[in-house]
Amino acid sequence: MSEDRKKTTVQVPPSQGGRPKPETAGEREDFPEGWSPWKDWDLPPSIRDWEPEEGERRPPERRRASSSRSRERRSAAPRKPRPPERRENRSPRQAIAEKRLHFRRRWRRIVRENKAHRFPESERLPIQLMLFFWGLLPMWASLLQERVLQKNSASRQKSAQSAQKKRRWRIHPAVFLAGGCVAAAAVLFVSTYTNGVTVTYDGKVLGSLSSEAEAEEARTELERVTAQTLGRSFTIDDSLIQYSSGLLRRQDLVDKETYEEELSQEVGMVTAAYCLYVDGERIGATPYKGALEQLLEQIQLSATNEGTISVSFAENVEVKEEFVATDSLMNLGFLAETLYSTKTAEVTYTVAKGDTWSEIAEDHGLSSKELLALNPGYDIDKLQIGEILTMSASVPYLTMTVVQQERYVDSVAFDVEYTDSADLYKGDYKVTSPGQFGAADTVANVTYVNGTEIERTVLSSVTLRQPVTEHRLQGTKDRPTWLPTGSFRWPTTGRITSRFGGRSSPGGIGSTNHKGIDIAVPRGTPIYAADGGTVTYAGWMSGYGYLVQIDHGNGYVTRYGHNSSLTVSVGQKVYKGQQIARAGSTGNSTGNHCHFEIRLNGVARNPLNYL
Repeated sequence: MSEDRKKTTVQVPPSQGGRPKPETAGEREDFPEGWSPWKDWDLPPSIRDWEPEEGERRPPERRRASSSRSRERRSAAPRKPRPPERRENRSPRQAIAEKRLHFRRRWRRIVRENKAHRFPESERLPIQLMLFFWGLLPMWASLLQERVLQKNSASRQKSAQSAQKKRRWRIHPAVFLAGGCVAAAAVLFVSTYTNGVTVTYDGKVLGSLSSEAEAEEARTELERVTAQTLGRSFTIDDSLIQYSSGLLRRQDLVDKETYEEELSQEVGMVTAAYCLYVDGERIGATPYKGALEQLLEQIQLSATNEGTISVSFAENVEVKEEFVATDSLMNLGFLAETLYSTKTAEVTYTVAKGDTWSEIAEDHGLSSKELLALNPGYDIDKLQIGEILTMSASVPYLTMTVVQQERYVDSVAFDVEYTDSADLYKGDYKVTSPGQFGAADTVANVTYVNGTEIERTVLSSVTLRQPVTEHRLQGTKDRPTWLPTGSFRWPTTGRITSRFGGRSSPGGIGSTNHKGIDIAVPRGTPIYAADGGTVTYAGWMSGYGYLVQIDHGNGYVTRYGHNSSLTVSVGQKVYKGQQIARAGSTGNSTGNHCHFEIRLNGVARNPLNYL
């Protein structure tokens, strides 16, 4: 350090009373005129002689002494602390600026005065750089601290502003309560009332709907249904319908379907009713759905008892809501009477072996002409096994299928033991000790269809009484050929030209009630006995022509008519298959054939049932 610098002193104005003048807030220490804080610094002329330009702010002058004089002043008189009022009144920005200035001064002092002169010129640059960066650390720390303080201050300002806004927009509880009441009243009003249309027909209020368009849609649909039901065009008079709009209660509004029913009741042409269908056929209609369903339940209950497991209708029974003509509604009693009655329906019958036209008609409660009317163009004299005939029969509207569990005492069949006997013919037997049926306690599920049993399933059977075996003698002696066997053979082979029962008289001759069958064969064809027996008639018999009659001794009698000649006589015993005549066309006959009859106890039977 140069001598002139060592000798430089700073003149401090004396204070009053020989003591330093105390600093107060807002006051500055006076410095000698011409004093500069940079005169003791070895600075470049550009910095030392710097003066602020016009309008540029001059940095505040601070009194600065040399390090030696400063140390002397600190030792002589300790530095007074700043008044607390000044520190408290400083802002964070001012405090940071003071710290930055303090660190800048410290860096200049270290670099330029003290530390730099301790090292040779060659080592000064690295040391200065190191000291430079070391001196920057406090500045960086202060900058970081400043940034943190700024953020904290900004956040506090935002919090204060938000709190101020909240206080500004805070609603008084009374105002809030009043607003809630108003909103609730508005919601209640909207939920209770709405705009709607009240419809009147011929001065009578039918109902209220949400819109006039909805009412028109219901009217159009009713007109369409009415026209379809009546089978003609139908339009409701516009002058009878009036619409009035207004504020209505929501609970007073009705849907389109309800309004349509009300309108149909007032129009009176069609009405909504519940129709009963059985297998797709409408039986009747009634406006009372519950009564109709109860009627069906009563019909089912009438067929039940304590042991009933299930009851159901065999048909598909449905109840549908439809529009029907008003005059087609049925009284519930009349509808029940209809369900309990019968109806005429077509049934079919398959021709089996031995069937005749008259027997089929009689079995189904018809005459031959009525059966022919149901099967037009059919040749009644040429029935074929397997053919299907159309019948008309009375059947109930509802078929009840009932499954019942029944408990009863059933009989148990007895066994039969045979003992050979030479006194009896083969095929004959004689009871020596009759058998007795046993008894069993039986439980079974029985299925009935309209009271007729169609199935029985035995669940359990407990024997109450054992059956007694029957003992019989069976013959071993050869049977004479003339004795009856109990079965019949064809008297000849040919084509059946006329069957048993009613017929149209061939050629206008003969009976319309045919008591046998006619087998067409050539003249002179042999005729054989159908079974063994005794000839009781052999000769001419009115319309039969030449006739042979055989009594088989078991209640059966056979006749062979229209023969050309006979080969047996009265009283002669014949065996089964023995020739008794030759075919011809004698008596009331239109061609060569064999008329064959089977009679049981004097009553003519269909021979086809025995052959």
